[in-house]
Amino acid sequence: MDYKILKFEVANNIALVTINRPQAMNALNSDFFKEMNEMLTYIASQKEIRALIITGEGKAFVAGADIAEMSGMNSEQGKQFSKTGQNVFNCLGTLEIPVIAAVNGFALGGGCELAMACDIRIASTFAKFGQPEVNLGLIPGYAGTQRLPRLVGLSNALYLLMTADIINAEEAYRIGLVQKVVEPSQLIAEAMNVANKIASKGKIAIKKVKEVAIKGSMFDFNSACDLEANEFGNLFGNGESGEGMNAFLEKRKPQW
Repeated sequence: MDYKILKFEVANNIALVTINRPQAMNALNSDFFKEMNEMLTYIASQKEIRALIITGEGKAFVAGADIAEMSGMNSEQGKQFSKTGQNVFNCLGTLEIPVIAAVNGFALGGGCELAMACDIRIASTFAKFGQPEVNLGLIPGYAGTQRLPRLVGLSNALYLLMTADIINAEEAYRIGLVQKVVEPSQLIAEAMNVANKIASKGKIAIKKVKEVAIKGSMFDFNSACDLEANEFGNLFGNGESGEGMNAFLEKRKPQW
């Protein structure tokens, strides 16, 4: 694959995508969304890939959407730019494999929204998070107003959305926006460690955990429990669960 913005590599069944536009602080533009959409389609087709890590080149994860591109848009073009980003991030969020954001620096605006579209966020101590769109007379356009409350609670989300405050990694960890904070030199290694840990589990079970948790969050509690029970039952007899339980009883590692 020959991309201008994204770098892609696979090692030990773990894919690493690096947003490589450091001269623009990795700002998200139309070319980024086109490349990311194509790359996600490719990754979804590669059954040997067990997890995906996304990071940024340079001192930013993603510093936001490309304001130079947005500044000349009219209302309809702005709506389309929003829908394009939402669609790509939704594709990212619904990949069957786990997706980990390795946030190395600024994750602002669209960058924070990209990180939130991932399943797990690991931040370097240099990372900064924020949704500063109101400083421009705008609101988030890539589902930030929807994902942020679901991750950190409504009041925390409204505070960040309305004040446009930029928070550091420790504060992001405190409110539940990120799951781990590590030194910059350890960021990719830790993301790989988490990815490999997840990849060592039952592949179908990991897929179903993600699917049921995401779908269930949109249901009432009883309906979500019904969904869980059905998918729990469906896993019996699929081969993977039999190997997992037999390995436990035989005190050995499962051979997936």
